[in-house]
Amino acid sequence: MKSYLTFLYRCFRLSFEGSARYHLWLGGLFVLMLVGLNAYCRQFVYGLGVTGLTDQVSWGAYIANFTFLVGVAASAVMIVIPVYVYKRKELKNLVIFGELLAVSASIMCLLFIMVDLGRPDQAHHLLLRFNFPISELTWDVIALNGFLLLSLYITGYKIYSAYCQREPKKIMIIPFIVIFIGWAIFIHSLTALLYSGLNARPFWTTAILAPRFLASAFAAGPALLILTVQVIRKFTGWRVENHSIMTLRSIVIVALAFDLYLFASDVFSKFHGNVFDLPSLEYLYFGLDGAHALVPWIWTSIVLNVTAMILLLLPSSRNPESEHRIALNLGCMFLFVGVWIEKGMGLIVPAFIPTPLGEIVEYIPTRDETLICLGIWATGILIYTILVRVTIPVLRGELTQNQH
Repeated sequence: MKSYLTFLYRCFRLSFEGSARYHLWLGGLFVLMLVGLNAYCRQFVYGLGVTGLTDQVSWGAYIANFTFLVGVAASAVMIVIPVYVYKRKELKNLVIFGELLAVSASIMCLLFIMVDLGRPDQAHHLLLRFNFPISELTWDVIALNGFLLLSLYITGYKIYSAYCQREPKKIMIIPFIVIFIGWAIFIHSLTALLYSGLNARPFWTTAILAPRFLASAFAAGPALLILTVQVIRKFTGWRVENHSIMTLRSIVIVALAFDLYLFASDVFSKFHGNVFDLPSLEYLYFGLDGAHALVPWIWTSIVLNVTAMILLLLPSSRNPESEHRIALNLGCMFLFVGVWIEKGMGLIVPAFIPTPLGEIVEYIPTRDETLICLGIWATGILIYTILVRVTIPVLRGELTQNQH
């Protein structure tokens, strides 16, 4: 126990050590966190009235970001499966960063849920009326918190084993990896089923919502990892083979192609069939009765996703020896933003417009709402930065149990 506490203390101390550029980066993120906290204090005092949410549109930017980040957290499985199931050793240096990303994204998910409640003390109402196992929402609560604990254990045990200069015991890691793989798929599928099971919102009532969630998550998550590992390699010197990045690129292309196919199939079947959610679709893609706030967003998402696919298929993006992967990096950035729009505002808000009574009340996030979202994103990025800062010296053997 003493050794473990010493390990945590040394990691905590190490997280504050670094170059001036590192401290400037942390300082910028901390400022954004404080700005977001200030906005949240106003929400704490005045309630959700400071947001753009209304009785008609009760879910907005908070739930949109939560939905997207659940997929980012679950996408870590796309790195874990090749390494532990198919023995792809070239991805071994990347798998820890995917697991750290899962930890950071899971924490951000919980933060977005807490701010969506209005006040944190409202959470006790959920616990008092947990209604397990009948309520799908309680399943989601268990799945999200369980996934965070599972991610923390796997990453923590692997890093601590490296700190002690020993290989992780298979009995202590492999069973949890197997559970992690199944849980990652379960958590995002459950989020999709939670939406599609709400019959009052026919916009979400589709059998392929869960597959679409998984496909978009398995595209956006590895795309983000491609970008982050290149930054890590540049500023830390951590060895990341070019072939590893090309393997991630292949995963992104397959997942994005499947996502685009499901997206086109879903839109075609809804626009050419007798469906009840057609007004919501019309509002999203073309506007409805003069209301068209989301039209530029969704068409931007479509353009970004299609452009991302084209860029990722270009010969210049698949050259494993190239040091300047402009097409690859642009494609990953376009894909990440495009999926964020599609699974965020493009998925959540249209389900509430028009209301069951036929009202059309548009939703526009307020300044405080936007600042709170920025603050939570800054918190997640800060957590990921510190986790990477602590992990790399341990894996390199620069921070070990025998060093004092």
